[in-house]
Amino acid sequence: MKKKVVLAGGTGFIGDYFRQKFLNLGYDIKTISRQSAHISWNDKTGIIEALEDAEILINLAGKSVNCRYNSKNKHEILKSRTETTEILGNAVLACQSPPHLWINSSTATIYRHAEDRPMTEKDGEIGTGFSVEVAKAWEKSFFSFALPNTRQIALRIAIVLGAGGGVMTPYKNLVRFGLGGKQGSGKQRFSWIHAEDLFRIVIFLHEKEHVSGVFNCSAPESVTNWELMSQIRKAMNVPVGLPSPKWLLETGAMFINTETELVLKSRWVKPDRLESEGFQFKYPKLKEALKEILQN
Repeated sequence: MKKKVVLAGGTGFIGDYFRQKFLNLGYDIKTISRQSAHISWNDKTGIIEALEDAEILINLAGKSVNCRYNSKNKHEILKSRTETTEILGNAVLACQSPPHLWINSSTATIYRHAEDRPMTEKDGEIGTGFSVEVAKAWEKSFFSFALPNTRQIALRIAIVLGAGGGVMTPYKNLVRFGLGGKQGSGKQRFSWIHAEDLFRIVIFLHEKEHVSGVFNCSAPESVTNWELMSQIRKAMNVPVGLPSPKWLLETGAMFINTETELVLKSRWVKPDRLESEGFQFKYPKLKEALKEILQN
């Protein structure tokens, strides 16, 4: 029988990347999604059947945070994370032969705005505000399930970089149109991870059968926003980029229906647990990651 993986909410940028990688490894892939071609979130029986005898369940579900934080969007952002996690937890409990490993997305945004030191799993300080409260509720929902036959790992994922989607598209457009300078003060930290390393972490943690709990998913190298934009310009051979002061970002965010938190919050995250377990990053440095992404 083929190895099986279940991708919940697996139709976005990261889900598409994971699907292709798992296909290359010979996995049978079941996808749970609101899209009609896949197993519906309302199909409890279908979800349980998909989870039976699966090696890994990976939950990537959640409304994009790239929107205005009005009351309607806030409700949907929170509900789309906690509700799907509850559905999956109850389905795992109902399985005769549940998945060996359940990996649930979380976010590095759970930590405070940090320009003074990196946040690790052990001594990272949890922040405040809407995004942090969502992350806390998400993890609380996930770890509320006691699953004797299923290991549980929450990945506090930094900004994912990869070709063909994600944040690289707007960053490339900014640079292309001469707006690739620093954003705000430019001192805010940018923790990131290449999509390939994110997938490799999933495989690594699947093989490390003794580990569970929370893992920071970010490259060892964090850069400032100024360094980030400089390196993207260099990789795209664009010598100059105009800076975007905070007031301009606030105005622009209203026009394109997003929030400045996505670029102004200082995310400085260190992957202490992964490194202590011996994980070797393929793209530990931003320069090499950008080179690979921008040539595709």
